Order: sequence, then C-alpha cells, then structure tokens
Amino acid sequence: RNFRHALAGICLLTLGLIPSSGFSQIAPVPVPTDTGQPIPNLTANELDGLVGPIALYPDPLISQILVASTYPLEVVEAYQWLQRNTGLTGPALTQAAAAQNWDPSIQALVVFLDVLRRLNEDISWTTSLGNVFLNQQADVMAAIQRMRLSAEQSGRLVSTPQQQVITTTEAGQPVVEVLPANPEVIYVPVYDPAWVWGPAVYYPYPRWYYPPMRSGIFFSVGIGIGNFFGGSWHGWGGWGWHPAWGSRTVVVNNTFIQRNNFNSMRMTNVTNMPRTSVWSHDAFHRQGVPYPNQALNQRFGGNVQRNMIPSRAAIPMQGPVRAFGPASRPAPMTGAPSAPPRQPYADRPMPAPRMENRSMAQSFANRNALSSAPVRNWGSSRPDHSSSPPPVARYSAPVARPSAPMARSFAPAPPSGGFSSRDGRSGKHSRAQR
Repeated sequence: RNFRHALAGICLLTLGLIPSSGFSQIAPVPVPTDTGQPIPNLTANELDGLVGPIALYPDPLISQILVASTYPLEVVEAYQWLQRNTGLTGPALTQAAAAQNWDPSIQALVVFLDVLRRLNEDISWTTSLGNVFLNQQADVMAAIQRMRLSAEQSGRLVSTPQQQVITTTEAGQPVVEVLPANPEVIYVPVYDPAWVWGPAVYYPYPRWYYPPMRSGIFFSVGIGIGNFFGGSWHGWGGWGWHPAWGSRTVVVNNTFIQRNNFNSMRMTNVTNMPRTSVWSHDAFHRQGVPYPNQALNQRFGGNVQRNMIPSRAAIPMQGPVRAFGPASRPAPMTGAPSAPPRQPYADRPMPAPRMENRSMAQSFANRNALSSAPVRNWGSSRPDHSSSPPPVARYSAPVARPSAPMARSFAPAPPSGGFSSRDGRSGKHSRAQR
C-alpha cells in the first residue's frame, strides 16, 4: 500500500512539471461576438459607380430618389399598385397614392412612372443605394457633386431647354446645381454613364436603360407636374425634397407634404410642424427589410419592431364578446359502441364485372343457369335418332391440279448473217440501207 501511494505522488509531481502552454493549444477558441462595429465604408470609386446613373438628375428628383431608396419594399409595392391602376391620371392619381400607407417620397414618386419602373426592375441596385445612403449620407452626396463637376468640366453637362446647370459655392466648396428650366415641367435625362465619365474604375455602371444612341444626353417626355397637383403646385421651389449640398443633407418641405395629404396617417403634430426640416429615416416604412450592419439595426431596429407589431389592446374586437364558463368534460363511455350487424356473404350483391371480364362472367352465368335448371325425367324410352337426316358428304381429298406447265411451241428463228436490228431486219441489210 505504501508503494502505491508513493507511485501516485510521483505521477502527480510529474504532471505538475509539464508546462501549461501545452494545454493552452487545445483549449476551445471562444466564438467572436458581434460588437456592433459598422462594415467598411465604400471607397470613392465605388460610390462614383453607384451614383453614376442618377448623378445628372435634377436636384428635386435626385433628392427624392435618395430618400425613396431607403424603403425598397414600398418601391415594389408602389410599382405593382400602378400596374393595377393604369386608369388613374392627374389629381386622381396623386390623391389615390396619398391614401396608401407609404412614405411621402414613395407616394409622390408615382408621378414619375419611368423612374419608378427603373427602381423596381433593378431593386438590387435600389436597395444598395438606400443602404449606403443611410450609412454614408454625406459621402453619397459628395460623390454626386464630384461626378457633376467632372461632367461639367468635360462639357457633357450643360444647360439645355430642359434644364439649367448652375455652379455656385456652398461652405467653401463648389456646387453644381441641376434645376428644371420650366417650373411646370420636368424632364428626366437618359444617358450612358460610360460616355459621360468613361469606364468605371471599380465595376461597370449599373444599366437602367439603354438609350437609342450611345453618345449624348437625351430627355424623356416632359412631365407636367402641375397637372397632377392642381392649384397646390407653386413651382419647383415648393417641391417636397431639396438637397442641401453644403451640409450634405436632404431638406424636406413639410408644407408640400401637408398640402397634398401625403402620409397623413403618420403625421401626429401637423399644426406645430415647421415648414422645412432635415430629413430623417422613418423605420416604419422599412417594413422589416434588414439593415446592412449592426449599427443601423441598433439605431432603427427597435423602431421597426415597435411600429410593425401592434399591441394586443389596440386590435379592435368584432362582434359581441362571448362569455365562456368553466370547462366541462364529456361523460365517460360505459361500454364499447355497438357495431352494426354484418351482412352475410351469400346475400351480398355481386359487383358488376369489368368490361374485359364480361365474356368470362357471361359464360359462368350460363353454366350456373344450366346447373340450376330442373332435370327432365325421360323414363325408360330414349329419343329415336334413326330418323335424323344423314350428315352431308364432304370431299376429303383436294381436287387434282396439273403440276407441270403446259408445253409451248416455238418457231425456229430464220437464219441471219449478222445481228438483227429493232425493226427485225439484219444488220447488213440495215447498213446497206443507210
């Protein structure tokens, strides 16, 4: 026993001398947790390629597109709604859109059918633009100004009868504004970004629309905005969204939104609302679309859950409330249920035979009928078959036929000194006649 205790002590001492680093190599590695750090921001080249298709749009429209892109699901809903209501035009269209539970930027976007169609068809690009605008708002607006300044310096962006290009300075930085030339009509430009700025540095530009010609900037059919808003339209200065290039923000004209009843279901303080305000993202209209990183989820995710899931007390109950008493159990069964008496097999009706078995069934039926017929008693006398007519004689042997062919007589051919021609004359005679 003493020897065993001594051996155990030596083993423990040996294990204690082993370095602890040998066990640290096989220790489980802790799983990294989400620390809420944002994803890496897009570079300048990536931003230029992203905003290229809309960088030359008029200021009122491009600011509205930036806001609307943060609600991609409502973009799809609005386009599908337009496809189902093709008969709505003019003020009836804007009034019907105002009754939908969309963000005001989406409700007013139904006027620009081509723009809404492009946003819907390339919903992946639209979602990416909205995510980047939420995460890098100032960088996105700086990229638009960078692309405009480059297009103006190369002579691609100029004033036309459809638009005015104005260069100013805000906050010590050059700003290129693109405004509609007519306060009543807006023209949406159509162009190839590769023709304006050259090939993209990072990845090819997303193609919304292929223009009829590769070079040049074209304009779609002018849209008379006053025809949709009637007397409430007072020119582009009163449009609902404008860019503040100096502060890199979007300014919302609350008066325009209130006057046209846009999103009236979401406005709770209309009387004290200022005329203009800096745009802020409304997570309610995100409708559960995930945000690109944890930082935006923490910023807007709580509002999404709070706005998307109504409380149980807020749900109205339809009809009278039914009063339920204490639950009662049915009485237990004292015996097994009585089964109906089974029908004897002999008395069961036989099913009708199938089509392919009807001949066989008929033969069985005839046989059963013969067996069940009463037996006739003939007595000792039997029927006399002697008076029956004799059977008809038949030939058992076949009729003899001549097996050899009949002999034919042939006359001998007349002697000839040469070959015979087709007219029966000899060859010599024929040559003589030639």
